[in-house]
This record gives sequence, C-alpha cells and structure tokens, in this order.
Amino acid sequence: MILYRTANGLFLEKDGPVYLLEERSLDALLSHDDLHGYLSAAIDNGRVSQEFDIRQIAAPIEHQEVWASGVTYYRSRSARIEESKDAGGGDFYDRVYSAERPELFFKAVASKVAGPNSDVRIRSDAKWSVPEPELTLVINSRGEIVGYTIGNDMSSRDIEGANPLYLPQAKVYDRSCALGPGILIQKEPMPPNTQIFLEILRAGHAEFAASIPLSEMKRDPRVLVEYLYRDQSFPHGCFLLTGTGIVPPDSFTLQSGDEIHISISGIGTLVNRVA
Repeated sequence: MILYRTANGLFLEKDGPVYLLEERSLDALLSHDDLHGYLSAAIDNGRVSQEFDIRQIAAPIEHQEVWASGVTYYRSRSARIEESKDAGGGDFYDRVYSAERPELFFKAVASKVAGPNSDVRIRSDAKWSVPEPELTLVINSRGEIVGYTIGNDMSSRDIEGANPLYLPQAKVYDRSCALGPGILIQKEPMPPNTQIFLEILRAGHAEFAASIPLSEMKRDPRVLVEYLYRDQSFPHGCFLLTGTGIVPPDSFTLQSGDEIHISISGIGTLVNRVA
C-alpha cells in the first residue's frame, strides 16, 4: 500500500485503485497502534476515489522531524575520507563506519522539506554540491518502523570536507531535503535486493546515473532507530534517512536546472529540480 498526501486529503493506493481516507491528519494516522491493519480495513470498507491527482501530491510529512544517518555504506565512507583528508578529518569517518554507535544528525523540519516535482536548493556559498539518494524510514512515536519513503539528502561536499564540524551547514538549510512521492506501508523490512537508483538530468540528458542494492548498507535500520530514540521523544513520529551508497565522481557538482530522479523498487520515483 502506498500512502499519498495532497491538499485534498490522504489517499491510499493498492494494486491500482486509489482510496480517499476519512482520516485527514498524517500525524493522527501515524499514531494508530496497528497502522497496516487500520489501512487494510479502510480499503475493505472504502470506495475507490476519482479525486486523486498524482500531480498534486505533496511531501508526505506534517509535524515530524527529519533525521539522517551517515557513513552507512562503504562507498560513503570512502568519499567522506577523501573529501576531508586535507582537513585531517578522514580518520573520523573510518572510525564511525566501524563503530557500534552510528552517526545520526538532524536534517529538517517539515517547512524546509521539498515534495515531489518541487525545487530543492544548493547552498549559495558552496562549490561542490550533490544529491544523496536514501531509503527513508517512517517511524511512529513508539519507535516502530511503519513505512518507507524516498529521501534526498542534499549536501555541500566542499563545506563538510573543509571541517567535519561544518556538517550542519553542509546539510541543513532551506530545501536541502526532499521526501516522497508517497509512503510504502508494510510490516516487513525492505528486501536486501531492493535497488536504489539515481539519475541526474542536465538539459534533458543523463549527466550521471548509478544504482546500489540495500544489501550494501552496513547498518541494520532497526539499530539506527534504536539509537535515534534513545533519550528522545517524537510525539508525531519521525523520518530517518538511512545513508547513501551512491556518490557522483569528484568532478561532478549540481547546477541550477538539473533534474534529480531517485527511484526505489516498490516505492516509486522522487523527482526534484535544482532551483
């Protein structure tokens, strides 16, 4: 089941047909004890809606915070070490990759999140910017993973590489995060062979494309959630980006007008344009 948020309400798609939910608040919906069961019953008792317009979907977030995980793939570890070696920070990334405690950082509040087919931004004071395509966990207030969506963790590699302490500036700014297109609601973990695809179009042509399976992720998503929820509460739930294993070459940087396509099997494709 895929849950979509629009200005006209919450819609649920299953095997083609789309249903309008009576519940209009994503915050309230994510608080249900058995979300999968609640939505299954809504389909059984509901009617197919003709009001759904895929062009009107918004970011599937209301009052949730967005957090992110770092250095969860070997390729990300290597890229972070390389970009920060001149600043003496390379050892930090090698150590966190192997450590029991993961790297977790705050990414965005809802007002800073871009939805499907809307603009993301690159920092005006950055010279080396990239998208980071990531499987994103949808977690309720009790720390249970209830769904999955696609996340884009926009990053300024030159700023982070200059000094690891600059990570918040490299990662957290207006429209530096995108989520969507919808939330895959399922009880089971995503299969390890699930593929994440990234394609960046420039003037209509593919400037960069790559893919990676979730099996390349070193961290167990459930362990990431357990660390995130230690001594923290999220009354409306939380989104957690799980890191990226796709890193464009050092010669690549995003430009205004680029179009970013991120696809994850079973969820869909998140499309954003660089402002």
